[in-house]
Amino acid sequence: MTKLTPDDLWSLETYARRRAEFRAEVMSHKRNRQLMLGEHVRLFFEDRTTIQYQIQEMLRVEKLFEVQEIQDELDAYNPLIPDGSNWKATMMIEFTDVEERHRRLAEMVGIEHRVWMRVGDLDRVTPIADEDMERSTEDKTSSVHFLRFELTPEMVGAACAGAKVTAGIGHPAYRVEATELSPALRDALVGDLAPVTH
Repeated sequence: MTKLTPDDLWSLETYARRRAEFRAEVMSHKRNRQLMLGEHVRLFFEDRTTIQYQIQEMLRVEKLFEVQEIQDELDAYNPLIPDGSNWKATMMIEFTDVEERHRRLAEMVGIEHRVWMRVGDLDRVTPIADEDMERSTEDKTSSVHFLRFELTPEMVGAACAGAKVTAGIGHPAYRVEATELSPALRDALVGDLAPVTH
């Protein structure tokens, strides 16, 4: 999946005109790219469309239009676009009650390393988490993490050939048994992959 360049982005004026339509498209697109693991952990699988939306929103909110400012946003967000051999996800830990959230985040330290995905009967893949910056301390984890699931060529091939994909979490304070991805999400994630051809 190719990275975004300045030419892929709209100016602030053009985006202001197109925002409502583009936002509706992206929200529809994102519905097929999320996975609930248990009641409180949600994975949003990123791709070129979701990242373009995030960048456009950042430029809009911060009113950024200088060439270097735009490049800085691209440099920050482009690493979240899948590379053809991986899946990249934003992980959200969701508790509406503030006190419960503080208590549970303290119990769930390290959970970002205990999420797993599995293609067919191949080995489970645990993510490389928060490559840009550390988001956990010894006392609590963050409610937001960025995960990269790196797949072997065999896993990519199996997924593209139709193997089921499952996910779960193996943390002592938050366990989720194997959850099969919906057909829509599985198809979306297969679309992120580039099978190795010989």
